[in-house]
Amino acid sequence: MHPLAKIFLSRRLVVSGLLGLLSIAGYSQNRVLDHNAIGWYVYNGDHKLSKRWALHTEYQWRRIDLIRSWQQSLARLGLIRKVSDRVSVSAGYTYFTTYPYGRYPQADAGVPYPEHRLYEDLKLNDTLGRLKLTHRFRLEQRWLGTLADQNPREVAQWDFQHRIRYQISGEFPLQGNAVDDGEFYVNFFDELFIGFGRKVEQNIFNQNRLSGGIGYQISDNVKLELNFLNQVVQHAEADPVTGNPIFEINNGFRLNLNYNLDFSKGR
Repeated sequence: MHPLAKIFLSRRLVVSGLLGLLSIAGYSQNRVLDHNAIGWYVYNGDHKLSKRWALHTEYQWRRIDLIRSWQQSLARLGLIRKVSDRVSVSAGYTYFTTYPYGRYPQADAGVPYPEHRLYEDLKLNDTLGRLKLTHRFRLEQRWLGTLADQNPREVAQWDFQHRIRYQISGEFPLQGNAVDDGEFYVNFFDELFIGFGRKVEQNIFNQNRLSGGIGYQISDNVKLELNFLNQVVQHAEADPVTGNPIFEINNGFRLNLNYNLDFSKGR
């Protein structure tokens, strides 16, 4: 790697760490805290269509009390364009459902509310010795359903919001210089979510996710990962009693299956 690129990367890592510390400091005082044990069960698949194009499929089954009850459901479909060996762009659609959970549920009237999203990604891949790094910048357009008072199972209107996300993730082999079939590796990510636009309300800082654990490569196209997951979420509305902002502190695990298919073979 070029020396200037290393300096730039180091600065980005420092900035990401400082933002994480600031977010922790921000909810430690005069905040209403809601602690939950979470279990996220995730499938990811980037299916190759041609040399430059791939189809992204994803489903996340998010649970409270590790597995007992619903937290959220996420289904995502997107198209990926490989610009170079280090750069890719993608865009797609997400259908998201949030269920009532915790002491301060965001789902009104005890029923889940839906959300539609469009997203655009820029991914940058890099290496530091044996460490593989990925920087992901994501822009989201969100339509959040507001439920009707007369019938809370019907959407009265859709509130439009913008959100930007930055994720840094890494993968480090435990054997050799690269991860091969039948080998374990260490992986991690940290992701910061920032809301913007006139309907964001209190949670400009929307949330932060920190995760780390161990992965196992079954084959070239199949990986299984088990990670500790810490999620800090700020609610859009304050506590009606104290007027203080509400922060969720969710801790648990994330079980992730990466299964990629190659549909370009034989073309």
